[in-house]
Amino acid sequence: MKKLHLLLIINLTLILPAVVFAQNRADTIPNVITLRQSILFALRNQPAVKQAAIDQAINERDIKIGLSAWLPQLNSSGLYEHYFKGSPVASTTPGVVSSIDEYSSLGLQASQVIYNNDVLLASKTANYSRLYYKQNTLSSQINVVSDVSKAFFDVLLSQKQLAIINDDIIRLQRSLKDAYNRYQAGVVDKIDYKQATIALNNELATHKQTAEAINSKFAYLKQIMGLDPAAKVTLSYDSTTYEKEAYIDTNQTLNVNNRVEYQLLQTEKSLKGLSINYYRWGFLPSVSATGNYNLSYLSSRFSDLYSQSYPLAYAGLSFTLPIFQGTKRLQNLSKAKLQVERADLDIVNSRNTINTEYIQALASYKSNYTNWQLLKQNTDLAKDVYNVVSLQYREGVKTYLDVIVAQSDLRSSELNYYNALFQLLSSKIDLEKALGTLGVEQ
Repeated sequence: MKKLHLLLIINLTLILPAVVFAQNRADTIPNVITLRQSILFALRNQPAVKQAAIDQAINERDIKIGLSAWLPQLNSSGLYEHYFKGSPVASTTPGVVSSIDEYSSLGLQASQVIYNNDVLLASKTANYSRLYYKQNTLSSQINVVSDVSKAFFDVLLSQKQLAIINDDIIRLQRSLKDAYNRYQAGVVDKIDYKQATIALNNELATHKQTAEAINSKFAYLKQIMGLDPAAKVTLSYDSTTYEKEAYIDTNQTLNVNNRVEYQLLQTEKSLKGLSINYYRWGFLPSVSATGNYNLSYLSSRFSDLYSQSYPLAYAGLSFTLPIFQGTKRLQNLSKAKLQVERADLDIVNSRNTINTEYIQALASYKSNYTNWQLLKQNTDLAKDVYNVVSLQYREGVKTYLDVIVAQSDLRSSELNYYNALFQLLSSKIDLEKALGTLGVEQ
């Protein structure tokens, strides 16, 4: 037996720390994160999603609280009384009256609901209530997927803009050096290298602004991910992957039933519809089975109070019938019907709103797609023009003004291209959300 106790203590010593560690282990994320990893982390840690899950758990407890009234109810009671002047009671001897100074009773009461309108409503609304909070959680998750994706793309766009600005700064530094050398050689006057200096300073200022903007946008991304602000992470970027993911079938047909917002309104209407039946059948009696078992104790002295008991037991039915409530039930019934009518209008309005959102999202996606395709061609052309003009300038064929124009065109085309790409990706998310097809990965 001692060996068994020793083994048990050793096992608990080894197991408990591991259990505690597993429970307290914080959610982790890689140093370099993809969009999918960002979304999955947000779905596990975003406060709004967690709150929706807690609301769902609270609703489950409310359902169980409501349904618990169907189960047998058992209560106990006790009583002790001391009579200062005594209480006359008939003795067991005919014609003799004695008095008691002490009285006590112990009782056990049981009841079982047979029919109750409140409990019946709790039973009928349970499934709809579960569905509503499940849909509410899904709605929060969809919003998180959309928000995190857009914020992720926003940071990537600023980072690509910063990379383009860095490349432009290198080109401007090279141009400044070339212009200064040509000035020293007496080929051109000092205007060229002064213009190059102005352009370089402007780009350095833009670099600072963009870098600070990245910090701000990164902070927002961490916030909506539920990530520690002090966490050091880098966003993964794969241009080929994002270009492939930019495509979506624009021939899909809108089905409003796919939208979780529309589903929520339908569930709300179903819950309000149950209230009509609740008030309609409110005139029915509440019926319960009851039972009681009591032990009474009587004595003129406290020391003898519990020496003998007088049991009493019974069982029966009880019912409560509402006869007149000042038209309260009828007013509630009319109110419930109006609430259902209003819910119908909410559904109609939601259907129209969803249709408008879809048309706007589709138009935005198509416009951004065309813009992206054209700007992609412009970027390739601008690179060729800049390379040729830069070479011609070194050979003395082109002026520095031509170099500045070509360089500015290249910078603008590259910035416009990436801006168009990430706008296209964001508009794709809006279109998927409008269609109700934006997936929530678990």
